[in-house]
Amino acid sequence: MLIVSALFGSWLGMQLVHEAGHVAAAWLTGGRVARVVFFPLTISRTDLEHNPHPLAVAWAGPIVGVVAPLLLWTVAFAIRMPGAYLLRFFAGFCLIANGLYIGLGSFNRVGDCGEMLRHGSEPWQLWLFGVATAPLGLWLWHGEGRHFGVGITNGSVNRWAAYVTFVVFMILLAIGVIVGGG
Repeated sequence: MLIVSALFGSWLGMQLVHEAGHVAAAWLTGGRVARVVFFPLTISRTDLEHNPHPLAVAWAGPIVGVVAPLLLWTVAFAIRMPGAYLLRFFAGFCLIANGLYIGLGSFNRVGDCGEMLRHGSEPWQLWLFGVATAPLGLWLWHGEGRHFGVGITNGSVNRWAAYVTFVVFMILLAIGVIVGGG
């Protein structure tokens, strides 16, 4: 339950944080959000009615999508919050997902990558983002298997962590179904 909830919850949470970056940048730069698509069976996206600064809005998704989870985990780690490893896992997931999306998406101009390249970013900038973030995400994951019942723990996990992770996943799933936007 812990592994499945952490993976699917991280996928939904990553999309939510990524889209929040686009929305915040749009608002801060005078843009108008038409809708945010956040449905569990689709890839999330933010549609804008008016976007005076498309490059800033495009980059804000992946930047906020990696910085916000890293900050959240850093605070949890610093205050020695029980279960901080769950936020470490989430931060690692966000770094890997956003890094691969931007770094590899540059080749086919997928989603945000197409916007970035159309509005002035160079391909090497997208590759640099991917090279800087995805390996850091893997580093954050290194050694975390013990918390998820993998390796020497032989399937033993903290029940509280499993329940909390499942509840968070269900909340994100409900938000996706209610908000939808597809």
